[in-house]
Amino acid sequence: MVQKNLDELLAGVAPAVSIRAADVVERRKEEGDSVVYVVLDDDPTGTQSVADLPVLTTWTRDDFAWAFSTGRPAVYVMINSRSLAPADAERVNREAVTAALAAAGEAGIDIAFVSRSDSTLRGHFPLEPATIRAEIEASSGASINGIVVVPAFGDAGRITIHGTHYAGSATAGFTPVGETEFAKDATFGYSSSYLPEWVAEKTGGDIPADDVLVLDINTLRTDSAATLDLLLSAQDARIIVVDIVTEEDLLLLSMALIAAEKQGSRFIYRVGPPFVRARIGQDVHAPLTEAEIAAARGDRDLAVGGLIVVGSHVGLTTRQLNTLRERRAPAEFEIDVRQVIDSGGVEDYIEKLAADVAGALDDGNVVLRTSRTLVTGADADSSLDISRRVSASVVDTVKRVLAAKPPRFVVAKGGITSSDVASKGLEIRRAVVVGPMLPGIVSLWTGQDGPAAGIPYIVFAGNVGDDSSLADVVDKLSAQN
Repeated sequence: MVQKNLDELLAGVAPAVSIRAADVVERRKEEGDSVVYVVLDDDPTGTQSVADLPVLTTWTRDDFAWAFSTGRPAVYVMINSRSLAPADAERVNREAVTAALAAAGEAGIDIAFVSRSDSTLRGHFPLEPATIRAEIEASSGASINGIVVVPAFGDAGRITIHGTHYAGSATAGFTPVGETEFAKDATFGYSSSYLPEWVAEKTGGDIPADDVLVLDINTLRTDSAATLDLLLSAQDARIIVVDIVTEEDLLLLSMALIAAEKQGSRFIYRVGPPFVRARIGQDVHAPLTEAEIAAARGDRDLAVGGLIVVGSHVGLTTRQLNTLRERRAPAEFEIDVRQVIDSGGVEDYIEKLAADVAGALDDGNVVLRTSRTLVTGADADSSLDISRRVSASVVDTVKRVLAAKPPRFVVAKGGITSSDVASKGLEIRRAVVVGPMLPGIVSLWTGQDGPAAGIPYIVFAGNVGDDSSLADVVDKLSAQN
């Protein structure tokens, strides 16, 4: 793998511009921009960059009415489409867009759609933004000028420079994302790191790389007029990829988008986690304090220990799990993947496993994990089917544990895992994201309904943080015992 340090990558790049989130809020007020952003999140980890916003795991018209009634500038909708086959991903996007448009019409508010996906480029692209576009145009007749692609997630070491997307860190260096383990994903793999070529690759050549607009970092940082002109030039849902390194770059982009939308342009956004934070002018929330965590917890009777559910298989997750073992030595229980994808005896197996986990929570924290050997199918669809069956066994186990012994907290590690644990295992329909557990990453939700109300729920992506991050989060949560 080719690694470069940040200084090498930024050679010849204009310095970052000083700008505050408050400046975006003020510009929105000046321009009368009251749009509410409906974030269709393909797994729950998109909430890790924001705070104090409503979250839905179901998307009926009534659910949206509740979310819009909070008066918040954005609402997150956990459609969990990254775990679905393409046809199902298209269906849930259509359902959510239809319900959101209907509820917004009744509430008399303007909405725009964000297709939030992975900062390492995994997910249903171009299917999801194309589906959102089709539903908007069919429902309202409004045309979409551009699809703005912003995968950067600086808090987690994902940056885009001169059209090329990188993953890494300032200390370890940065690697073109197409050369990382993320690009080898069994379902959403790819080879290109230069985003216009990635678009061409993912569209099977239907959109040539030369047709993709690139908003270069030097233009973004030094020429607001040229930035606006590029955005305004987009027609017929043309794809625009954007260079981003810092939070200030995202805020500059937000200012330009406000101006472009004021002049009539309409966009759909395909983005990584921090885009929404900047677009609504929300400050980076400091990691939650012990007092804030305590306030998110209800006064119900809970177990001594918390439940840490680990489904992600990326190398970073395995290293984080090893650090947690060394530091806190939690009890561990494994869901044997090969046993749960074999139809025989699964019910009895899960029933005994859940009883053992619930019993161990009386003594302290418990890790419930899938076996670390990744089992894949012969093709992308069969790999997704295995993932869904494994996830179903995780959900069933968590649901039984919750009924028997509500944990002090629940941490879910991995995007698909965290979505299914929230919506099915804990039966959360409506929640509020309180804020991040670590700087810019790992969010705490508080459920507003269901059997898990009053239990802090931690959404922890598989591919963020360093080797100690999981142990650090569990330390902070365990300090509340």
